[in-house]
Amino acid sequence: MAGPATLLVSVGHQAGALRTLWAAAAPHPPHNPPQPFHTHPGDPRPERLARCETLREMALHSKMSQLVEATSRLVQVEQTLLLPLLLPVEHPLPLHPKDSIEFRNICSHMALQGEGQQFERDLHEAHQCLKTIIEKLICSFAVFPSDSYIPVQSALRQILQNLLAM
Repeated sequence: MAGPATLLVSVGHQAGALRTLWAAAAPHPPHNPPQPFHTHPGDPRPERLARCETLREMALHSKMSQLVEATSRLVQVEQTLLLPLLLPVEHPLPLHPKDSIEFRNICSHMALQGEGQQFERDLHEAHQCLKTIIEKLICSFAVFPSDSYIPVQSALRQILQNLLAM
C-alpha cells in the first residue's frame, strides 16, 4: 500500500511527461510532402499527396493534443482531489510509479522522434500507457470503497472516457 509519497513520485513523472508532451506538441515548421519521381496515369497527383500528408499530420496533432489534455487533467485530479485524501495515512492505495515512469520515458522518446512511423507508434504507446495508469487508479479504489473517493473516481472515469474516444 502506498501513501502520499508514492503518489507524489508518480505525479512527478507524469508532470515530466506532460512538459515533454507540451514541447513535442509545439508547432514545427512544415516539411515537404513526398513527391512522386514521375507521374503515370492513375498515380496520385502531388497536390493529392500533399493534402493526404496534411490530413495525416492534422490527425496526429489532434491525437497529441488530446493526450496532452488527458495528461494535464490527470495530474490536476491527482494533485487536487486524490492527494488530499491520501494525506491522512488511513487511506493508502495500491499505487506504483512504474507505469508513470514508463509513460514519461515513452513521451521523452516520442519527443526525440519528431515525425514518422516511430513517432506514431510512440504516440499510440503513450496513449495506451496513460489509459493503463487511469484504469489502475480506478481499480485501486475498489479495494477501499469510500464515499470520499467518489469525486476522484468520477473525474478519472471522465478522463478515461475522453481518452477512449480518441
